[in-house]
Amino acid sequence: MAWPAVLTGQLAALAALARQLDDTQWLPAAEIRVRQHRQLVRLATHAAAYSHAFAARLREAGLTPGALATPEGLARLPVLGRREIQGAGEDFYCKALPAGHEPIRVTFTSGSTGEPVKTRRTAVNQLLWRAMSLRSHDWCGRDLARRTAAIRARQPAPQVQPNWGPPIGLLFETGPLLTIPSSTDIGEQARLLAGFRPETLIIYPNNLAALCRHSRRHGIEIAGLSRILTMGETLPPGLREEVAAWCGARLFDSYSSEELGHIALECPESGLYHVMAETVLVEVLDAAHRPCGPGETGRLVITDLCNFASPLVRYDIADYAEVADPCPCGRGLPALKRILGRARNLVRLPDGRRHCHKGRSVGVA
Repeated sequence: MAWPAVLTGQLAALAALARQLDDTQWLPAAEIRVRQHRQLVRLATHAAAYSHAFAARLREAGLTPGALATPEGLARLPVLGRREIQGAGEDFYCKALPAGHEPIRVTFTSGSTGEPVKTRRTAVNQLLWRAMSLRSHDWCGRDLARRTAAIRARQPAPQVQPNWGPPIGLLFETGPLLTIPSSTDIGEQARLLAGFRPETLIIYPNNLAALCRHSRRHGIEIAGLSRILTMGETLPPGLREEVAAWCGARLFDSYSSEELGHIALECPESGLYHVMAETVLVEVLDAAHRPCGPGETGRLVITDLCNFASPLVRYDIADYAEVADPCPCGRGLPALKRILGRARNLVRLPDGRRHCHKGRSVGVA
């Protein structure tokens, strides 16, 4: 059935979940917090039964899963660091999963902090990641019929695909997609993009900065480029203005990680970052582990509300953020003003060629 579309299985679940997220983003902030903690109790109950390490964390804090039903109860649980995950080994992971959460996919952080983390993510995590990706498409207002280019790590040689791929390509007809490995020389990236003429470009901020400066220096234009989506690292101050001067494209930023998936997306109205509160509970804590208020910057501590394989509860991701006032757009999703914490290094080879190398740093300027 092409019209009306009749979906079954995972595609039906994805479409229904995306529609549900259209509604939940507008819930009052207080109602979102209640639903988050209700979900957290379910996850904690499961993890206490099947993860030796999580059960020990609760026991040592004098808590039960039900105690996490409030922000005050959650605050009594000590923060989880990378070394604790590494030290726990197999005891960190849950020995069983609820029905419908399999299969498991293993992910690794880059390890550039010296403390790489291995997590197990479930089929439910993958479904939610795809639904949040659809939210990102919606917020950015992309024209599905137009061309898109993506410059990412771990890509094969540059190639053109007939559609944008999952998740959007599973549900809609789209224009073609050009994929370019981030290890490609910056000059070659510019040449490929100019020839492809995408409307949307998906790229790491550090790579974008180098591409922008190279293109301005050499008078390279990418006709039709009107939207740039940045991901994976901190957006440097002034980059939006550089991009506007180069091509006039609107820039949309996002914040995600290998172990947690989508964490925050830029609001299409205000430019603040909305926390994806349906899947993660985000705390911003000061040096004394107290919650930061609007205008204050603190350490990000994140709870994955949906990962029943790896209980990332109060996980210190080693990044920082500034808390924002409630967003004027009217969404009840928590808002952050700035996110500080990660970057990929731009490597210059002896012959002068430049490409992006995955790395990470805190407080990028």
